[in-house]
Amino acid sequence: MYVVIVYDVEQERVAKVCKYLRRFLYWVQNSAFEGELTEAQLEHVKFGLEKIIDPASDSIYIYRVPRGQLLEKEVIGQSKGPTEQFLE
Repeated sequence: MYVVIVYDVEQERVAKVCKYLRRFLYWVQNSAFEGELTEAQLEHVKFGLEKIIDPASDSIYIYRVPRGQLLEKEVIGQSKGPTEQFLE
């Protein structure tokens, strides 16, 4: 499945969350990552994020696009990440 993860975390955790997500997904914008993951990989990512964030003050949004579904992406301005891996 294709996954988009966006987050809003306290400043002291931003670098940790960013570094962690870079291991699994493409960085496309400040606080936004996207890429292809299996369900097991996504569960692993979620588990790791839960260990980093403070759920009382931080938020993470995960958007899933099942395989075979089409998703259209439009970037206005400068693209900060690769898009060639985006859904075809």
